[in-house]
Amino acid sequence: MCRLERGFNVFMEAFSQFVGHVDSMIWSMVLVLLCLGVGLYLSIRMKFPRIRFLKEMVHLLGAKEESENGITPFQAFATTVGARVGMGNIAGVASAIYFGGPGSVFWMWIITLIGAASAYTESALGQAYKVKNPDGEYMGGPAYYIEKGLKCKPYAILFAVVAFLGPGFLMPGVQINSLVTVFEEAFSVNKIMVGAICCVILGIVVYGSIKRIAKIAEMLAPVMCGIYILAAVVILGLNITKLPGILEVVVSSAFGKHAVFGGILGSAVSWGVKRGIYSNEAGIGSAPNASASAQVSHPIKQGMVQMLSVFIDTLLLCTATAMMCMSSGIAPTEELQGAPWVQEALRESLGGFGPIFIAIAMVLFAFTTLLGNCFYCDNLLNYIHKGEPSKGFMKGFRLISALVVFLGAGMEVSMLWNISDVLMGVMALINIPVILILSNIALKALADYEKQMKAGVNPVFKAKNIDLEYETDCWN
Repeated sequence: MCRLERGFNVFMEAFSQFVGHVDSMIWSMVLVLLCLGVGLYLSIRMKFPRIRFLKEMVHLLGAKEESENGITPFQAFATTVGARVGMGNIAGVASAIYFGGPGSVFWMWIITLIGAASAYTESALGQAYKVKNPDGEYMGGPAYYIEKGLKCKPYAILFAVVAFLGPGFLMPGVQINSLVTVFEEAFSVNKIMVGAICCVILGIVVYGSIKRIAKIAEMLAPVMCGIYILAAVVILGLNITKLPGILEVVVSSAFGKHAVFGGILGSAVSWGVKRGIYSNEAGIGSAPNASASAQVSHPIKQGMVQMLSVFIDTLLLCTATAMMCMSSGIAPTEELQGAPWVQEALRESLGGFGPIFIAIAMVLFAFTTLLGNCFYCDNLLNYIHKGEPSKGFMKGFRLISALVVFLGAGMEVSMLWNISDVLMGVMALINIPVILILSNIALKALADYEKQMKAGVNPVFKAKNIDLEYETDCWN
């Protein structure tokens, strides 16, 4: 047994190093510049829609649209917020500051402001090319617009498989691993037991339909975001005198000055962009799966709602984590990186309640992320299967996915983050060039939306208005 155990440990260490090397290759400055460059290009071509349509984005969030064949616009918003808001907002931000320095927070802001255009484009395309499944529910996403828009089915299948393995199967291990770690610290309970309980609860919930998942996300997402932001406001209020100094360090170290916490310009940009995209998912092709399931009168409505989702995720929640940690006076170390640093920072500000609060917050964050990932999986399986899989198959899949999530509770955390980063990077490499190629469709749809807005009517999309009637199933 000892030899077997030693051999297994050697294998896992070698595998971890291999994954880390692949992660470094994928997240080179080439991918970072691709994310920033395409986002900036789309922003300029659309005349910065997140500024011009901020009022419209907020209005659409509360708009009432009946949904018989899909989920409501707000449910799609809540599902994607729930999926976006997770360990990336807590452990991911803390890790980015440790490895990339405080300047990484600045580059999170930049990729959010720029990447919102990518989020808009992919979600609008997901709506434009959506289809109805045999039950009459809407399905869509990158696999669909790659097949219909680019006429390249093998490329579409490649994305579907990578996305299924990523957000749907392997990346959730990060959520459960971070969760059980903070629970062990806050309540002195066995992490394997916590992982088992979480997986049982998740399994019970996801055995329902897509609409049930959307309804649960609709209830949980706004509550958890509001409570977390409120806690950040309280902590910043207690340390308000430190805020100007924190902002100065964030901005100056973003450009290579004051290289504290090991941060230099290159690592600040890389870690800021990587963790920003991991958190808000702008451009990687996961959110359009939920966006396409919404029943709306015009694809642009979901594009705008998803831009708002990106802002909430990064500009509010990631910033909240960064400010809480950096105002605490606790410096990150090799032992205190990621979620443990957040725990200690809150312990300094809130006393013994701090670690308990962050543990509860992470339960909600991780749970809604896992729900969102299950939603994405359903959509991707429908595409790969070309129709809804049998109920027996889906039950078996959900059982296996719950077990995979459970395994994440006992794995080494850096390897889990590296696996997640690799899969997310591959998704971005596949999806971002596609939305760039198909961006004219999103531009025409936006022009059609603006024209109807100026006419004072509720915009209603017809595929023929942008010469798309022979490529879509739902807008003719």
